[in-house]
Amino acid sequence: MTRDSRQCPAVRIAGLRKSYRGRPAVDGFDLEVRRGETVGILGANGAGKTTTVELVAGLRRADAGRISVLGLDPVRDRAALRQVLGVQLQESQLHGALTVGELMDLYGSFYPAPRPRGELLELLELRAQERIRFEHLSGGQQQRVSVALAMIGRPRVLILDELTTGLDPAARRRMWRTLDTLRAEGVTILLVSHAMDEVERLCDRIVLLGAGRVLASGTPAEVAAAAGAATLEDAFVALTGDSPREQETPR
Repeated sequence: MTRDSRQCPAVRIAGLRKSYRGRPAVDGFDLEVRRGETVGILGANGAGKTTTVELVAGLRRADAGRISVLGLDPVRDRAALRQVLGVQLQESQLHGALTVGELMDLYGSFYPAPRPRGELLELLELRAQERIRFEHLSGGQQQRVSVALAMIGRPRVLILDELTTGLDPAARRRMWRTLDTLRAEGVTILLVSHAMDEVERLCDRIVLLGAGRVLASGTPAEVAAAAGAATLEDAFVALTGDSPREQETPR
């Protein structure tokens, strides 16, 4: 890794475009994320949030534009990217017949120095589920397993898509504490969320998307002020015409 790549932003997106059947999902999106920063990506359903993070993760190929993650191209440098990027997607598919412990061992085998299974079980409060098959877990427990697997390779950049959707209030607070641990370790986080309290609690900065374009960006307070709103939720409504509460889909 060169000196320039060490000094580059954690994530750099320029002129990003992606369409499906001629309909833009991401339409000229620009973003830079500093190393160690937590950035929230907000927007109504269909705004391009999940497509954006899937492009960053190399799960889809952009029609135009450039993406760099720690100096790596998500498509050209796919193998190298997998060693520094962790991804938890809302619709991830895991082998239901494997136990939690077996899934952790399988995913850990992909990395030279994975986080120990026991450390993750304690951090995500999954010790009691270690020998239970994934398909027999509750939705909230499955969510915590997905996050554990995204963390197992000690990623330097972490993508989390609807991290706490469907979790009860106590589980949400526990998940937030887990993210506090990662932030303290210097992990860069892209957080897709509709929960305004979560975004205000966790994010250094937010990007509000509409029809694949940036409607507003800045700290939660800056976005609210720029929209002439008292709260971030009011700003979301004013800028998108939708309520963030109506966007959430329980697991």
